[in-house]
Amino acid sequence: MKSTGQAFRPRSVRPPAFAAVAAWLPAILAAFALLAIASTTANAQYQRQVDVVPSAEDIGDEYVTPLVQRPLPRADWWNAVDVAALVVGLALSSWLVLKKRSRAGSLLLTIACLLYFGFYRQGCVCPIGAIQNVAVSLTDSSYTIPVVVTVFFFLPLLTAFFFGRAFCGGVCPLGAIQELVLIRDVQVPRKLDKWLGLLKYVYLVVAVILAIRPAADREFIICRFDPFVGFFRMTGSGWVLMFGGALLIIGTVVGRPYCRYLCPYGGLLAPAARFSWRGVSITPSQELDCGLCVEACPYGAIEKLRAVKSSCLYCARCYAACPNEPVNHPAPTTTDTETPPETSTQP
Repeated sequence: MKSTGQAFRPRSVRPPAFAAVAAWLPAILAAFALLAIASTTANAQYQRQVDVVPSAEDIGDEYVTPLVQRPLPRADWWNAVDVAALVVGLALSSWLVLKKRSRAGSLLLTIACLLYFGFYRQGCVCPIGAIQNVAVSLTDSSYTIPVVVTVFFFLPLLTAFFFGRAFCGGVCPLGAIQELVLIRDVQVPRKLDKWLGLLKYVYLVVAVILAIRPAADREFIICRFDPFVGFFRMTGSGWVLMFGGALLIIGTVVGRPYCRYLCPYGGLLAPAARFSWRGVSITPSQELDCGLCVEACPYGAIEKLRAVKSSCLYCARCYAACPNEPVNHPAPTTTDTETPPETSTQP
């Protein structure tokens, strides 16, 4: 008997999530560099007209001319770019999590939005801080807010009513910076997690009350005590930076502590997502009830082996951990063949 044939070729294995991210990271960084150059060019055209107002010497009494505001004012077309980036980010977050069920894609979007909305746009415009602007505009007829602020406030809420907390999943820079520092999560006891989750509603009420006071006494504490904007702008109050640093350190073992327990915008998104048309479903047609998804979720958003719409932050870790997800079982390719042996016959 004689046999001939080609050598057996091993199956091609799909790269893991972090390998896929590493493959796309240079392109993301290059795009960010181009945005930074464009921003520098745009900002160079803006100059504060300090020469048309009295100088510090004219005013006297140790008066110091204030620094130009940060970030600098932007042209309307740049605001349109920001809105377009928000729309694309929300659409991609919903599609990647609900349709593609991709942890790698969600992670790539998280990095991209952290670079754009966080470090490039320096955390502004932010729907979290816009809570105060919207609250004031509803109570003070003389107070107006730009259209871009209105869009940034309402669009993630509208998305939450239809597709859940897609904004939290890969678009919010405050959530993104916490998502990327998580190393090994420690599950917070369920009762403690629920009690701590009430703090964001208290913070929301206090922030609105302080924002709608008379103009002379008005306080925008959400922006004033934003724990991460100092990192985006490379400046800020020392103790606020330390507070943000402490949250990031805690965030290495406790998933997104600010998002879960302190974010006032989360206090609006959670009720909206509770009634969402679609949400994360964990292997809806072939549950194993193995509990691996519960262990993989760092946010305590899975109860009775089902994702809780109001708590799910769209990280897609449950998909990566589930043995029934097709993405974890690559199909054999056409090259995965083996030639059957030939047989010879006696004359």
